Amino acid sequence: MANKAPQIPSIAEFIHKIKSGEIFTEIAKEITESQLWTSTFRHGYADTPRNRVLQIASNVWLHLHPVKVPKHAVKIRYTWCLGGLTFFIFLYLTVTGVLLMFYYVPDVNRAYADMIDLMYVVPLGRLLRTSHRWAGHAMVITVCFHMLRVFLTGSYKAPRQFNWVLGVLLLVLTFLLSFTGYLLPWDQLGYWAIMVGTNMGAATPVMGYQGPFADMLGVKINNDIRFALLGGTQIDAPSLLRAYVWHCIGIPIISGALMILHFWRVRKDGGISGPL
Repeated sequence: MANKAPQIPSIAEFIHKIKSGEIFTEIAKEITESQLWTSTFRHGYADTPRNRVLQIASNVWLHLHPVKVPKHAVKIRYTWCLGGLTFFIFLYLTVTGVLLMFYYVPDVNRAYADMIDLMYVVPLGRLLRTSHRWAGHAMVITVCFHMLRVFLTGSYKAPRQFNWVLGVLLLVLTFLLSFTGYLLPWDQLGYWAIMVGTNMGAATPVMGYQGPFADMLGVKINNDIRFALLGGTQIDAPSLLRAYVWHCIGIPIISGALMILHFWRVRKDGGISGPL
């Protein structure tokens, strides 16, 4: 008996399939059931919760994401994606910061000239430096709003107290990133900003030579927190070098490690906390 020729749908039926999306389902079925697809992607697991976990856990990319996500966690109006925005801004700052390092030397005789060259000589240098600066401001804003959202939704409560402490540490490190980056252009704005900030450090209790208990603990101008930040008693070449090392190496590495731990704790504590 001869095989029947496939029926060709009419134009009206074809348009209906497009509008209903049925044609895309048929195309996807033809592709996924083809020999090329099945020989390349050997899934064929029964669709069970256990097998879903196994597929995700055994995949180098999929294992980065949770198997299940609470319904409230995917609502923009609940989290506003502030934590994710902060992380991606951090990645952007890392990339642009590495590119800026190619055109900058942490030397008091060259730092400001390098900034001028970057703004007026290097191709797209103005865009690179300006976007890095504004991304730094944006990261401070998103971190603050993220902490506010976590506080207002009660996400700092049990069992997430440890992750709240990690968030506070990351907030402080974000401020320190901005603080150390201020001095790198070696201009008047950066100089006086660091002067004010380090003088505030000199007046802190216990750690500053001008603060309470300094005499009792033997804290002097040459061994207090201000001296440690500046590498001396005045803002000079050691101050610029220390700001550069902390801004480009020390604080980013510490922040990245704490972010990894922060994300892991979110997963370990059951994902994003539910509404109050």
